[in-house]
Amino acid sequence: MSRFGSELEVHIASLRRYARALLRNPVDAEDLVQEALVRAVSRADSFQAGTNLRAWLFTILHNVHVNQVRARAARPDEVPVEAVESRLTTPPRQEERVEVREMMRAVEALPDEQRQVLLLVALEGLKYDEVAEVLGIPIGTVMSRLSRGREAVRAKLATEGSVALRRVK
Repeated sequence: MSRFGSELEVHIASLRRYARALLRNPVDAEDLVQEALVRAVSRADSFQAGTNLRAWLFTILHNVHVNQVRARAARPDEVPVEAVESRLTTPPRQEERVEVREMMRAVEALPDEQRQVLLLVALEGLKYDEVAEVLGIPIGTVMSRLSRGREAVRAKLATEGSVALRRVK
């Protein structure tokens, strides 16, 4: 073995420790060290005798790592379409929009008193006593208006029926 090879061998353990700490994956770290050693051996003639071999090896390891990170960023991982297919498509939402539109029409058709109570409770999430305070009416009135409003919306939606949409696949 050449003198360069024996000096290089002394630093392999340090390179492995650094690569493992850098990558947090022993297999990837070993690959990184191997690549750095191959590069160091292939360019041994560019090493200037009498300089710091350890620093030169760590510089090579660092540069190989940076090149690998750049290459991965430029070339994202390939993923089979089947693995992400469910995230690539969105279910149709036309039916939901029609239902929401029908619901809003039914709410808009309510008398003002019932609509106010229904919106404050259902939309704004206020408690009955808070609604009574906001509107300046007794809590019993809030409950009866809410009950009548909900029933009127249910009845209107039931009599008009949901719009039957034809599914096209």
